[in-house]
Amino acid sequence: MNQHEKAERFARLHQGPGAFVIPNPWDAGSANVLTQLGFQALTTTSYALAWTLGRPDGSNAVSRDEALANARAIVEATDLPVAADLENGYGDDLATVAETIRLAAAAGLVGGSIEDATGREGDPIYPLDVAAERIAAAARAARSLPFPFALVARAENFLHDRPDLDDTIARLQAYERAGADVLYAPMLQNAEQVRAVCRAVSKPVNVLAAGPLGALTVEDFEALGVRRISVGSRLHRIAVDAFAHAARVLHERGTLPT
Repeated sequence: MNQHEKAERFARLHQGPGAFVIPNPWDAGSANVLTQLGFQALTTTSYALAWTLGRPDGSNAVSRDEALANARAIVEATDLPVAADLENGYGDDLATVAETIRLAAAAGLVGGSIEDATGREGDPIYPLDVAAERIAAAARAARSLPFPFALVARAENFLHDRPDLDDTIARLQAYERAGADVLYAPMLQNAEQVRAVCRAVSKPVNVLAAGPLGALTVEDFEALGVRRISVGSRLHRIAVDAFAHAARVLHERGTLPT
């Protein structure tokens, strides 16, 4: 399956019916496992990549080249459509954001997210007008590609101690007008907030199945209007916890757990 075919397949997933789960591998090996299990598409996770490199997430500690190299390795490990967490586009200016989209496509990706977080302490979220301009620049770059690149716009308020649902919805609506294909507000706190977001926009909504929403099922999310469900770093955290437990037992008892 070539990149154009993968992109069209990815676009159809967002059109329904119902919701689909898009898990988050962190390397080629985890992508291969998820492919064999029968998932329909994959997307990368910036947290897990930062962890594997021994760096903090969300602090501009992982470069664009490193993130895209990781994404390319995942693309090459699977026949599934692969999207990527492109953080804030790896720069403040519109040209850098647009270039990130083009480079993502060159790496074999068929989608990617751009967030409105700055990566700067004390000034964590771009002003709405600036954030919308950045999504518009990303959308123009995506539309210039010879295949349908699924642009996800992320409103990061809830990840940065700004639990303002009204502002989050206003941002997602602005990003929809700016050309985003999918809308995403990580770490919404309850089902009613998810429902409110889905009702406020017309484009497909991605929801992170984590935190207070981690116990909901695919059917629960579908009933709320969600089209796409990601798990962020949860699979990676589960794997690391199992690794740490086994290593602890080995260190303390001299044997691995059965």
